[in-house]
Formats: sequence, C-alpha cells, structure tokens
Amino acid sequence: MRRVWKAAVCAAALVGSVAYAHAETLTIATVNNGDMLRMQKLTDDFTKANPDIQLNWVTLEENALRDKVTQDIATKAGQFDILTIGTYEVPIWAKKGWLAPLDFDKGYDVDDLLPPIRAGLSYDGKLYAAPFYGESSFTMYRKDLLEKAGLKMPEQPTWDFVKEAAQKMNDPANGVYGVCLRGKAGWGENMAFIDSMANSFGARWFDENWKPQFDQPEWKATLTYYVDLMKNYGPQGAPTNGFQENLTLFNQGKCGIWIDATSAGSFVVDPKQSTVSDKVGFAVAPNAGLGKGGNWLWAWSLAIPASSKKIDAAQKFLAWATSKQYLGLVAKTNGWSNVPPGTRTSLYKDDNYLQAAPFAKITLDSIMSADPNHPTVKPVPYVGVQFVAIPEFQGLGTNVGQQFSSALAGTESIDDALSTSQDQVTRVMTKAGYIK
Repeated sequence: MRRVWKAAVCAAALVGSVAYAHAETLTIATVNNGDMLRMQKLTDDFTKANPDIQLNWVTLEENALRDKVTQDIATKAGQFDILTIGTYEVPIWAKKGWLAPLDFDKGYDVDDLLPPIRAGLSYDGKLYAAPFYGESSFTMYRKDLLEKAGLKMPEQPTWDFVKEAAQKMNDPANGVYGVCLRGKAGWGENMAFIDSMANSFGARWFDENWKPQFDQPEWKATLTYYVDLMKNYGPQGAPTNGFQENLTLFNQGKCGIWIDATSAGSFVVDPKQSTVSDKVGFAVAPNAGLGKGGNWLWAWSLAIPASSKKIDAAQKFLAWATSKQYLGLVAKTNGWSNVPPGTRTSLYKDDNYLQAAPFAKITLDSIMSADPNHPTVKPVPYVGVQFVAIPEFQGLGTNVGQQFSSALAGTESIDDALSTSQDQVTRVMTKAGYIK
C-alpha cells in the first residue's frame, strides 16, 4: 500500500514538474497604481487554477509605462504579452492592427460592462481591451476644514467656489494647503486635469478645421486660473506632483481640496492608508457655468499585442483579472470599498458595495455624464474628453504639458507657454496634413 502511495506521489510530482517546465510565462506591463498593485498580490488565485501559466510583472510609473509600451508595440519588439493601456490608445492601436480582438465566453458577461467604458475600448464593434478599472474625475475635500471655513460644498461646485474654499482652508504654516492638483508634465498627467478643466472653461484644442486654439481667450482664462490657484494655495513642488504624489499629500491630511480621478475614492477612505479617512467628502468635478463639467473618462485596461504568440494564455488572464469573480475576490480579501471601480453595471446595483463606498454614486454619475463625442462647449472635429483621439496627441499633449508645467513653476510666463504651444501644435498638425 505504501509503495502504491509513494508511486502516486512521485507520479503527481512528475506531472507537476512537467507542467511547470512547459508553463508559459506572460510578461505584463502595468502601472504603479494602487488597484494594479493589489491585483499582483492576488494572482495566486489565478496561477493555482492555471498552473501552466506563470506571470512576470513589469511595474512602471505612468509616463514611463506609456513610453515603454508604445515603443514596444510600434516596433513589434514583443517584450510584453499583456499591456496596460487606456481609452486613448485602444481604438487607435486597434485600427493599426496592433491589438488582438478579445473573445470571452458567456460567463464573462461582456454586456455587463458600463456602456461608455465598453465603447471606449472597442473598435469597429469589437472589444480590444478588458477594463480593469474605469474612472472619471471628481472633487474630494476635507469636510472638517470646509465646515471650519464656514462653507458648504454645493451639489454642482463651480471653479469660483473652489478658489474661495481653497483660500479659506489654506494654512501652510500648519502643513495644510488649500488645493492639490496635478502639475507633473505628461499628456496623461497634468494635461488630463487641465484639458478637462479647459473644456468647462469653453476652451478646445482645435476648431472645426483643426486649427489650434491656444491663442484664444478661453485657454488664457484656463491656464491663468490654474496657475494662480496653485501658486497661491497649492503645495510646494506642485510642478512635479502627479496622481500618486497628490494622493499621498491628501492622505497625509495636507490638502483641503483635491480634484482628480474617481479611482482615488477607495484609497482616501481607507483608514489603513489615509489619516483623514473619516473626514472626506465627495462632489462632482467643478464647472464654470457654461454647461460642461470638468470630468473626464478613462479606463485602465489590459490588452494583448496582435503579434503575441501567447494569445490564448493572455486572454485567460484578462478574463480572470476583469471578471465579476475577481471583484468578489477583492471584496473578500480587501473589503468592498476596495473593489476596482467603474467597469461593471452589476457592481453599482450591489448593496454591499454601495454601502461600503461613499463615492460610488458620484463615480457612476461622473462616468455616465462624460461625453467623448461632445466634450467641449464649442464644436470640435475630434473625440475625447481629456485627450484628442488622434495618433499625434501623445506627443502633442506631452509637449504642451511641459509648457504648462513650466508656467506653473514660474520658469515661463503664461503667455509664452500658450504661444509656444500654439506654434508647436500648428507645426505638427500642418506637417501631418490636418491643416490644409
């Protein structure tokens, strides 16, 4: 009997070692955001069910990730089997034939994906990326500091109110700044915020004939407001602060108001991460009274390069990481408030989540109200809220972001930053054939 048992154990070990020897390794490029880092800690759930698949993570800061994956897929270098990309890249790269279309079984329930998120990750009616989490932007604020200032957050806050509140809450002597906003240069960093704000101020990147609009008064008003607000009531080092840096500042109790991604909601109310978790209030993104809010639309998503030789294994991982079952796994291990937000309709009908996440309703409303097809007050020839959905935008947005970050740092005037942006964008758009 013992010999039979030993033989069985040896056989099982041999099968296991053979499976391990033949395991496919998926190299995944991802961003260093909290939800993605949390996923990496939970992947034993996937590898136990799929012992023939191993995972190799390459985790990068947002700007570095974008540069690396863009270079990799454009040159077909094949360094990555799964890419973390967003709503901007997916339709453009799918059109170029760079991404593999996704084909999930019925159990995945594609129809449960929030319509704006699914539409942003589709091209020609096919899904080319699976949303890990979706987001818009909203206003996070310290309820205690606002009350002390004698103010009440309006249901629809204006930029004028934000300025008034920031002024009254600003107390740098005690380490509290009135407002924290993105200043780090990058089309997905400071420009995600500034573009969305500009929409509400009536500004636009291009007129109907693709002529750049940085020489127009709406952009002057946008950038002047932003720079003045941050210089007077923002933290030191603001020109180098992106999402992660501002999240840290807010959680340390150093910001009165922070306007940023709705995905921050779970982190600012988590007592393990935030010193002010019980003092946070939420409101929609501000407006300037022109009919457009300053809220964006984005989804950090997982996609597979079309050139990959491991598409089947990669799609198995995508199905796991973006499934309803994964949301349940996070809820079980980390609590309902930490479930990746903004991807599935069913999540916003789950009482467990709604009760645990005070930011849930505003997140959903902000995602559903963002309109990529009509992002601005005036007509435009492009699609996209906090970006312009053309291939040239990645370079253009980063260059303009550098100009605006310089204006915030005081190394360039607002007028010069706008003038240089106008000239740079005009030159690129003329060379690319948009301007006749």
